[in-house]
This record gives sequence, C-alpha cells and structure tokens, in this order.
Amino acid sequence: MGHGGDVIAELTTDHREVDELFEQYEQAAPGGAERKRLLEALTIELVRHSVAEEQHLYPAVREHLEGGGALADKEIADHGRVEQLLKDLEGRAADDLDFDRLVVKLKTEVTAHVKDEETNLFVRLREGCHPFVLESLGEKVRNAKKMAPTRPHPSSPSTPPINKLLAPGLGLVDRARDYVTGRGQ
Repeated sequence: MGHGGDVIAELTTDHREVDELFEQYEQAAPGGAERKRLLEALTIELVRHSVAEEQHLYPAVREHLEGGGALADKEIADHGRVEQLLKDLEGRAADDLDFDRLVVKLKTEVTAHVKDEETNLFVRLREGCHPFVLESLGEKVRNAKKMAPTRPHPSSPSTPPINKLLAPGLGLVDRARDYVTGRGQ
C-alpha cells in the first residue's frame, strides 16, 4: 500500500498492512518457518508504528484534544502490552508450545487498539486539529518510522523527549542486527 497524506491516512495504511500480515500468518502452516518470518515482519511494522505514534501522535493528542492526556496514556499502555508480547515472542521458535497462543493474544491486543484508534482517537483528531497539523504530523510519523527500532524494547521510554533521543540509536542497532542476521529481508 502507498504511504502518504495526513497522519490519519498514514497510520490507517499501517493498520491495514498489519491486518494483512496477521491474515498471512493465519494461512501459514503451524510451527513453520513462514510463521516465524511473518511474526518478524509484524514485529518490525508494529514497533516502528508504535514508536512513531509515541514520538509524534500522542504528544499532539495531549496538546490538541480535551482530555488528551488520559487518552494518550491509555494508548501508550496499549503499546506497552503489545511490546511485551512481542518481546515474549522474540526468542521463541514457531514450533514452541506457546508461540501460537501468544500470537493470538497479540492479535487480540492489536485489533482492539486499532479499532479504538480508528473509531475514537482518529475521529476526535480529525475534528480537533487543523488539516495542516494533521499533514505535518503525517510527515513527522513517516520520518520517525525510518529511524525507529525494529525490535521490541519494552523498558525504553515511551514519551518525549527521552524517546526521541534514544529511538534513533536503538533503531540503528536493530537495523544493523537485522542486516547481519537477514531478519526482515
């Protein structure tokens, strides 16, 4: 899918890509290498997406929406649960007894988060922000995803300014590890 446009279009495109990866995962043979590869692709996409939201979307939610602080905190807590599940899955083989169970739990968390964002947060953002702000946020999110980590780091900070300082370094290390291991290729 093509990326671009305002922050809502950008993040919605990411959501559809994640949906597609979960569908491919479900169609792949249980315990096989294809499921592990698809989980790695899911992990890369979810981590990059989450980091970009935490760096740019949620600060804007806090600034522009009434009750935005509580809303952003809830979304960040959702990310924390997803990132911990990704970390729990990271070292497991696809034929591990808990692998598929954890992926089902991951899908449940991600699906609930996406539904909430698309039916609540994005609607409020569209109503509460000038289109210029949404366009600017879209560009910031796209740029952040280019430098974001590709592996879960559940203990790293999830709010600015610390996350904006650490994420590029973690991203560089993750991309180097991915290159050396062939992960995500």
